[in-house]
Amino acid sequence: MIEFNSITKRYLENQPAVENLSMTIDKGAITVFVGPSGCGKTTSLRMINRMVEPTSGTITVDGKDVSTIPAASLRRSMGYVMQSAGLLPHRTVTDNVATVLRLNKVPRAQARHRAEELLDVVGLSARMGKRYPSQLSGGQQQRVGVARALAADPPVLLMDEPFSAVDPVVRAELQQELLRLQRDLAKTIVFVTHDIDEATVLGDKVAVFATGGRLAQYAAAEEILRAPVDDFVANFVGRDRGFRHLAFSTADSVPIHPVRTATESERGQRSAQQSRPPSDAAGWVLAVDDAHRPLGWISPADGSALLPGGSLFHEGQTLRRALDAVLSSPAGLGVAVDDAGSVTGVVKAPEVLAAIENARRQREGGL
Repeated sequence: MIEFNSITKRYLENQPAVENLSMTIDKGAITVFVGPSGCGKTTSLRMINRMVEPTSGTITVDGKDVSTIPAASLRRSMGYVMQSAGLLPHRTVTDNVATVLRLNKVPRAQARHRAEELLDVVGLSARMGKRYPSQLSGGQQQRVGVARALAADPPVLLMDEPFSAVDPVVRAELQQELLRLQRDLAKTIVFVTHDIDEATVLGDKVAVFATGGRLAQYAAAEEILRAPVDDFVANFVGRDRGFRHLAFSTADSVPIHPVRTATESERGQRSAQQSRPPSDAAGWVLAVDDAHRPLGWISPADGSALLPGGSLFHEGQTLRRALDAVLSSPAGLGVAVDDAGSVTGVVKAPEVLAAIENARRQREGGL
């Protein structure tokens, strides 16, 4: 779909921003450019739509040299999402989303109708369309930016650190929203980030750039975590790459056990019956609401205090999520929930660790 052929970009006579880059970006997949600051990843992205012109080499999209396409036409044929969303402050959300459509001479009414459809696609309600960017949260602004980039239904979507300016919770939500959209739309997405965790969550393939604009490794995220090609990649991925690699192994083999639960009314009855738990109180109790959703843990040492429960493990998720649920729980038991958020049981640390060891042996056996 997108091919870099011996691309080099130099500014004046200084060290190259990108040096002899050759790579092929797959159609209908998410390819993530990741690396430290100043490694050329954003420059490489911007050369695709000619926001930056290469010093030498060629870039082709669907076999056509982008240098032969007028820059304005090329940019309108691709979606572009930047870090700060880049919304026009004096236009409503609907008009912001419709911007590219209007530039492409789509009638106003048709463009606004399409914009309203796209707000729903990115998870925003129709009433948001009448607001201005200053009336939105950072996460909502980024969703509008994605909707605007999708407005003309472009085959290519370029995303330059689009989620780095929002808080970690919103960032995780936006990442999952992008994956959901990609399952439905199958765009060719090139995504720039400096965060290796974000790269491994989103990328079908990951390109690790080294200082000086060198492409150090280009492979599936799992391969980069399992077998970094050199010391630079290993150091960039980090010493905990084994933990990150757990995101590629499912936790289907980890048993889910029953757990003692108590609703708010049951906890109130217990408190009325005793001011403190008996000295031989047996184990932890999981507090739940009336829909059996977890609220926290009741310690055997204090039958009234409610302790935060840690992260949750959704059935069918990965070993990384299972281990995180166990380690973050004050009870040492990871709470498992279904799609509705209701408790289905708990996972235990020894069994999660045993599944991790088994997955490691299977990987080594497949090498």
